[in-house]
Amino acid sequence: MDTWNGEKNIIEKLMSEVLKIAITGPESTGKSILAEQLANHYRTPWVPEFARSYIDKLDRPYVAADILTIAKGQLSHERQLLKKATGYLFCDTELIVTKIWSELKYGYCDPWILQNIEKNNYHLFLLCDIDLPWVDDPQREHPHFRKQLFDLYFQELTNRRLTFRIVSGIGSIRLKNAIKSISEFDDLALSKS
Repeated sequence: MDTWNGEKNIIEKLMSEVLKIAITGPESTGKSILAEQLANHYRTPWVPEFARSYIDKLDRPYVAADILTIAKGQLSHERQLLKKATGYLFCDTELIVTKIWSELKYGYCDPWILQNIEKNNYHLFLLCDIDLPWVDDPQREHPHFRKQLFDLYFQELTNRRLTFRIVSGIGSIRLKNAIKSISEFDDLALSKS
């Protein structure tokens, strides 16, 4: 067998596969902005945070059951947009966010969320650092708990042995650092193939 053709096939497969990248972390760490900026940079769709639009439409305070609805809605939108993605799909939040949120708020996480965290894989997680100033928002609840939340995300990603990079920096530096992390991930993936 011609070695070059084998390598070429692997590279073509990697290039044709859509890489799912989850933007995760505590509230007010720039996840939505970063996901949109990355999608614009790589010219591909991104999956907005479903919770934000869902809670905006509620005419009552959210309850524990809403978190499961939000998790299912997030995953549904992600699957729809995956069909339109080219190269990458950037996801503003993912099911680990709903797990941590549910456990923090209610001391419990629905088994459906836990099962689907295991099933719904991402190639790379970008964990947003808490170095951005807090921006008040009616949906944000924990301005003084940011470090503890960041540590929960870090521990969750580490314990699950997921591939992740911490993204820090303010303004365009944050975007540059995220792009650098993605490039390094791409280079590593190609070197292993």
